[in-house]
Amino acid sequence: MRWRKLGRIFVATGQFPWMASHASVPFAEKIEGELYRVYFTTRDSQNRSHIGWLELDITRPDRILRLSQAPIVAPGMAGRFDDSGAMMSWLVRHNGQRFFYYIGWNTRITVPFHVSIGLAVGSEDGRQPVATTREGPILERSLSDPYFCSNPCVLVENNLWRMWYLSGLGWADLGGRASASYDVRYAESDDGVHWRPTGRRAIGLDFPGEFAVARPCVLREPQGYVMWYCVRLRDRPYRLGVARSADGLAWERELPDPGLNPSPDGWDSEMIAYPHVFYHGEDQYMLYCGNGFGRTGFGLAVRE
Repeated sequence: MRWRKLGRIFVATGQFPWMASHASVPFAEKIEGELYRVYFTTRDSQNRSHIGWLELDITRPDRILRLSQAPIVAPGMAGRFDDSGAMMSWLVRHNGQRFFYYIGWNTRITVPFHVSIGLAVGSEDGRQPVATTREGPILERSLSDPYFCSNPCVLVENNLWRMWYLSGLGWADLGGRASASYDVRYAESDDGVHWRPTGRRAIGLDFPGEFAVARPCVLREPQGYVMWYCVRLRDRPYRLGVARSADGLAWERELPDPGLNPSPDGWDSEMIAYPHVFYHGEDQYMLYCGNGFGRTGFGLAVRE
């Protein structure tokens, strides 16, 4: 299994005030033919996250055809679960609507942040995506997830909504900074809004030195389920990982090399993070972030 890098697609350089830095957690949505819309997350000068998008031709990904001038989801009002930022995670198209699952951010005092899972529901308005956010989170810390919930991936199968998401495990000092540790858990829903956490661990910290597993991307394939993700060690930034499952519940991780590693130098020389894997016809593509959790932008790779 090998991935061939097609280059960096986008980096935020202050194109708009809400696009001062970063381009994180990309998600590709097919519009028609070779046209794709890629949703991603930028930060403003106050470090608050906003969700924007761009459009490209998958056969010419080096050319951006359109770039959103305003975010489709922005930080919420003071005191809400997302008043410090809204970060893209997953999109489900269902019954003519778009379900945008995102990460709501709050800054904290005892630890740097708290995150929970939010939902914005929208459609198209003249080929412009629009969305209305729900005022409260749809998945929050609880007895099953005592620290936080984050970064969901959602599939709908036979009217059952299935979610794989991050569950916080606590905080530790890494290099003089308080850093959050987390693994991947599983939840279910009948409508995509009201969720039942099962407490079931999908991908844990199974190997020495592992500190966090992030951005699950689950695909249903003929032979079962495949999950792409990224894993962080205590002394190493994110790298790509992959696991397989017959039922989406019990997972077996594949080691050691998933076929996409940091470059010798440049924008993705330190980190391979936040993968989104999708098919265009018979070809499989991956969007991923580079150094600094997307500070240097995101790129595209194709499976060979």
